[in-house]
Amino acid sequence: MLPWSRSLRPLTALLLAAAVVLFPAVTAGAAPTTAADARPTSGWNDYTCKPSAAHPRPVVLVHGTFGNSVDNWLGLAPYLQNRGYCVFSLDYGRLPGVPLFHGLGPVGKSAEQLAAYVDRVLAATGAAETDLVGHSQGGMMPRYYLRFLGGADKVNALVGIAPSNHGTTLSGLTRLLPYFPGAEDLLNEHTPALADQVVGSDVLTRLNEGGDTVPGVRYTVLASRYDEVVTPYRSQFLSGPGVRNVLLQDLCPLDLSEHLAIGLLDRIAFHEVVNALDPAHATPTTCASVLG
Repeated sequence: MLPWSRSLRPLTALLLAAAVVLFPAVTAGAAPTTAADARPTSGWNDYTCKPSAAHPRPVVLVHGTFGNSVDNWLGLAPYLQNRGYCVFSLDYGRLPGVPLFHGLGPVGKSAEQLAAYVDRVLAATGAAETDLVGHSQGGMMPRYYLRFLGGADKVNALVGIAPSNHGTTLSGLTRLLPYFPGAEDLLNEHTPALADQVVGSDVLTRLNEGGDTVPGVRYTVLASRYDEVVTPYRSQFLSGPGVRNVLLQDLCPLDLSEHLAIGLLDRIAFHEVVNALDPAHATPTTCASVLG
């Protein structure tokens, strides 16, 4: 990957955010298809699925910013389902008139939507607890649910794939916001989730006060040194009891995944997700895990 192309990705993300802010009329006029409408009728999100003795907890997948319940999980959901897990995914953080691209609403409101969805999955499956696996914002936002909305009583483990746990500088671009009058107000008003994920935001300050974790939940963080969206990448890591922080390049130096690839198609990361969900039967993750 050329260095200049990697440096353009954060700018692309900001431009996409600007497009959502500046051209809502275009997206509002699109066909009313939603990710839920496009959701597969078989496979994951099968509410008749009953967890097995080997995998007694359903897995809820939590997409990232600009993601949705289908596109974010076309790789990981079948990977888990083929290994015997009951797998579910939700849409959250929708903005009016913006189809397909979700995870843009306030983090606190999104956490409320996650809470309701977990209750729905537990009721359908009869399980007492669930495991959560989230990408990007989807790895951070559930921590709000665990800390403030009673989620710790219903969740066994949280696996964050490139999570924005302590916010992002977006490779330094967020430091430029004060130089563009009104830019921060636009983010807060039109794409609150982006503002909530900037280093030092009120949401992140409150979330991380008094420690990163809550008792009774196991935490795993999977990060890539090539992440260009949640930066610096070590800000993704958590501190506290029950935490395992994993840098993928420590497992496979050849893994070049950046922020999107680690969640969408990186089978080395997928192998580590399975290890985190079932640590009693974990197997070593190596470069050869791409073949598993």
